[in-house]
Amino acid sequence: MELSNIEKKILLILGDAGKKLSVEEIMNLGGFDELVKVMNGVSWLRVKGLVKVEEKLEVKYCLNRDEVLPERRVFDILKEKGEIDIGELSQILPKDVVSRGVGHLKKMGIPIERGRLKFVDVEAKIREKERVLEMLKERCVDEKEVDREILQDLLKRKGLIAKKERVRRYVMLTSLGEKILKEGIELKEEITQLTPELLKSGKWRDYELKRYDVSLFAPKVYGGKIHPLTRIIEKIRKIFQMMGFEEVQGDYVVSTFWDMDALFIPQDHPARELQDTFYLKKPERLEIEDEEYMMRVKDMHENGGGISRGWQYKWSREVAERAMLRTHTTVNSIRYLYEHRKPPVRMFSIGRVFRRENMDSTHLPEFTQIEGIYMDEDSNFRMLLGILKKFYSLMGFPTIRFRPSYFPYTEPSLEVEVYYNGEWLELGGAGIFRPEVTEPLGIEYPVLAWGLGLERLAMITLGLKDIRDLYISDVEWLRNTPVFQERKNI
Repeated sequence: MELSNIEKKILLILGDAGKKLSVEEIMNLGGFDELVKVMNGVSWLRVKGLVKVEEKLEVKYCLNRDEVLPERRVFDILKEKGEIDIGELSQILPKDVVSRGVGHLKKMGIPIERGRLKFVDVEAKIREKERVLEMLKERCVDEKEVDREILQDLLKRKGLIAKKERVRRYVMLTSLGEKILKEGIELKEEITQLTPELLKSGKWRDYELKRYDVSLFAPKVYGGKIHPLTRIIEKIRKIFQMMGFEEVQGDYVVSTFWDMDALFIPQDHPARELQDTFYLKKPERLEIEDEEYMMRVKDMHENGGGISRGWQYKWSREVAERAMLRTHTTVNSIRYLYEHRKPPVRMFSIGRVFRRENMDSTHLPEFTQIEGIYMDEDSNFRMLLGILKKFYSLMGFPTIRFRPSYFPYTEPSLEVEVYYNGEWLELGGAGIFRPEVTEPLGIEYPVLAWGLGLERLAMITLGLKDIRDLYISDVEWLRNTPVFQERKNI
């Protein structure tokens, strides 16, 4: 029977081992540089009846993200106080942590009477869960290695751990394979192609020609490609640039004056609270550079600048100069308008923003916002609708509708909904900057503005249910996510 060198080598390895081996073990023992070579050799031997192959499904559980268990956070406070009201807990911890933590503690035996938790020592049960998480940090584990009940509990926590399946192949000699080995196998050097030198010298007779079978196993090849999120950003950038807009980048660290006050957001607005906004210690303050403009904004807040009633409170420069991480990219829009007060103005921004959001399947404390403004002598509300319709159509959502809404610095305001997979989904907000925003700048014409979240758009486009999946380094997901085809009209 004619055998290639790879086939002979695999037979010899199996004969020396005297037992079945996985293809990975054969690769290591034989010093093969690629698993595909072993798989091809095994396939050839299997066709010739010299080996048998067993396939076994291997299930592993891996950690997706590292986090402190909510029941641990609640239990530590309960342990210190002895008993505590759920409402009081919500003043200390985020509400979603309280609700999840209390739910898990209740299952573990913590009594709840009239909304009040009473201490029962469940430290050992929590530590057992934490021990499993520590193990998962080190490596992926088999379900036999951990308590099945704990594993099921952790699997129910969306996105915390992942179940990964893999088929492992084991190879063993058949009686015919053992017979061939007993008769003796000689390894002879092989060549893959005939060269002019080999033909002229006649040395080709000293070698064996390696045979090929195109029907046998071949590995998937994953070429390098751009991350799906980056690809969507590039598509958005291309659309805006094609429509004549200029991209603008801004600073992450800004004063509340530019992030809030210049946009006519009152200084007692809930969005300014510590639980919603990241304020900085270094620098603690950023000076407002234009005194005259600042005074016009101050008058607009206090008295309405002669065009409205304003907010009717005493405006504070100290509050306006607090340093913070920007909460929206609209801060780029107002800064750009400050520097470009004459039409035409067409700008867009794609950048990171920061809010004190509790991390869950639809929220992140750091995310990407897409912003745009348009200002010209003939700009109007119908033009805003046309721009939005064109943008979303080029993004692959030809069917959209507009719904009246409210935003602090635009009037009228609207939300954009797209029709996708049989349902309407909200994808962004838009409107015309209020006169209280543009009047201090001396702008005479309507400023059209819109914004949307990149991650929500990406989740719909990529078919994801959890926003955190966009930032998890899952190589398999990255490999198998298709490269999107650009539309010809973009």
